[in-house]
Amino acid sequence: MPETSPLPSVIVLIPTLLRQYVDGRSAIRLSIADDADVASVLDGLGEGRPLLDQRIREETGVLRRYVNIYVDGEDVRRLDGLATAVPAGATIMIMQSVAGG
Repeated sequence: MPETSPLPSVIVLIPTLLRQYVDGRSAIRLSIADDADVASVLDGLGEGRPLLDQRIREETGVLRRYVNIYVDGEDVRRLDGLATAVPAGATIMIMQSVAGG
């Protein structure tokens, strides 16, 4: 029987403030397409979780001002934004800014 290769996947690290939308999990493994970008990963993460998606992206689809996304430690705003390529095996970290005074 021929071996089948597993689907490419990434790990998405979930910040504490958003864990209530993902059953308290701190990380989620998502299967991705070979040509995945940050937007498609967020689409997969938000599937069935509209409140989570609303906390990350605005209605227009852009990242909320206080949300930062890193792909393998690189800030996507300094790369290609939501069009930043996501390689298989990458770690995506979502960070929310916390303001206060």
